[in-house]
Amino acid sequence: MKKALTVLAVLAASACLFLSCGNKTKADNSLEDLKARGVFVIGLDDAFPPMGYRDSNNEIVGYDIDLAKEVARRLGVEFKAQPINWDSKELELKTGNIDCIWNGFTITEERKSALNMTKPYLNNAQVVVVRNDSKFNTLADLKGATIGLQQGSSAEEAVESNKEFKDSLADILPFEQNLMALQDLNIKGVDGVVMDIVVAEYTIKTSGFPFHTLKEALVPEEYGIGFRKGDDKLTAEVEKILEEMAADGTVAKISEKWFGTDISVIGK
Repeated sequence: MKKALTVLAVLAASACLFLSCGNKTKADNSLEDLKARGVFVIGLDDAFPPMGYRDSNNEIVGYDIDLAKEVARRLGVEFKAQPINWDSKELELKTGNIDCIWNGFTITEERKSALNMTKPYLNNAQVVVVRNDSKFNTLADLKGATIGLQQGSSAEEAVESNKEFKDSLADILPFEQNLMALQDLNIKGVDGVVMDIVVAEYTIKTSGFPFHTLKEALVPEEYGIGFRKGDDKLTAEVEKILEEMAADGTVAKISEKWFGTDISVIGK
């Protein structure tokens, strides 16, 4: 009997040890690992002005790029902008090809569940861009129309979530990039393009396209930065640095460079 009790005690102790080990969470070395590697890699769509895009010299520039470069400098590491397929952005992050998704990345409940999302740093909205010679003035006017949007974007999610608007449309055409959709709008391939108002207004202003945005938005949004789930230290450090940049006027300077005024919401 004693022997049997001893065996049971050993088995019970082993089970407790196994369960204890199994419940241990993986140590968060995200910040230390990045500093040891010496480079901060952000994933982006490199055709998303003014957040991140290629200029006439084929250099990747933009509002998010300037913010991220300064964050990398204050982290004491090099900066790298890594263009990715926007439709596969979460996979690129999960596999470790990038450290974060930083390129007009809309905060959603789904993304907050799957990723570490920072606090908002910029307000946004999903709007419809139409030609100046069109008859469309409201979302209701687009009944029976064909719209374009970037595949895998929050514009796609906005349309999907607005069933009444979606069902009123004749067709929805997906494009790899917003610029492709706008070019199709210019040749009347589509009647409108759903996209971020920050990007839409900047593109209309700088491209010369005879477009305007409808005043009625589909949905208001906020931009954040997406990190891997569990990379809490890195997420917190980037947030802290951004707040320091807002406090010392760096964010306002970058915002004024790209938008003519400070539209950031960091620390506000």
